[in-house]
Amino acid sequence: MTAPPEGVKAGHPLARFTTVRTGGAADWFAHPRDVEGLVSVLRWAGSEDLAVGVIGSGSNLLVADAGFRGLALKLGGSLATIERDGDRILCGGGARLPSAAAKTAGWGLSGLEFGVNIPGTAGGAVRMNANAYGGQLARALEWVDVATAAGVERRAPGDLGFEYRRSNLREGEVVALASFRLEPADPEAIKATLASMRDRRREAQPSGIKTFGSTFKNPGDERAEGRSAGQLLEAAGCRGLRHGGARFSEKHANFVENMGEATTADVLELMAEGRRRVHERFGVALEPEVQVLGEVRWPDGWDL
Repeated sequence: MTAPPEGVKAGHPLARFTTVRTGGAADWFAHPRDVEGLVSVLRWAGSEDLAVGVIGSGSNLLVADAGFRGLALKLGGSLATIERDGDRILCGGGARLPSAAAKTAGWGLSGLEFGVNIPGTAGGAVRMNANAYGGQLARALEWVDVATAAGVERRAPGDLGFEYRRSNLREGEVVALASFRLEPADPEAIKATLASMRDRRREAQPSGIKTFGSTFKNPGDERAEGRSAGQLLEAAGCRGLRHGGARFSEKHANFVENMGEATTADVLELMAEGRRRVHERFGVALEPEVQVLGEVRWPDGWDL
């Protein structure tokens, strides 16, 4: 193996970078702070045939207990900034979307309000086509700069293959910069909208605890009769259901909480039991929304 670029660390723990606080270490970890550094570590990973995973805010991420046999990235520096350019804002891939929503409100720019309730980064939001409370990322997104081992390529929203909770970005393709085109509006009105959205989230979802965001995607199956994943899980008796140190939240059944010493295996067992109960009662097979980093063993019975 060739020597890694400066700043790349071996055997780095990842649990503290995730909101649910479970999982092992990455074989390699890097915290690039500019585009050149990002491309450099991606080039090195490519030359060593290493898998690449981006942590983002860690709010929708489950790391395998055995860790990650590859290079884990956490973007910082200029890759996490939020800047204004007229009626557009430029967000580094590692910039937190709630922070971007708050800043644009202060600047009197509307169109990114929904981001206040997406606890992730701009890059993660693009990769997952994240939307909330009626807001549409693709409506505001103007272009993204995608870094790879070969360099940087600018792509328009139409090039990203957006579908429900997914894009066509592949492993080793990392959003370095995203441009959002917004509309001028009254700052106080935008701030009032943000406050209302925060209140709605606070009332409906757990906060201030070790959890990740929505565990399962909302199903399109007609047997769900329009119900969300959370509503199906609750109807199937999963609210408060516990396995080891993990449980489905008492406040919102589609959120998994770490009650103290949960492992990723605990979370997976809990997810499998919730999925089984929903399938038995409604015939609907829920699909995970949470992203997995590393090799995990899905529990027996996961394949319905």
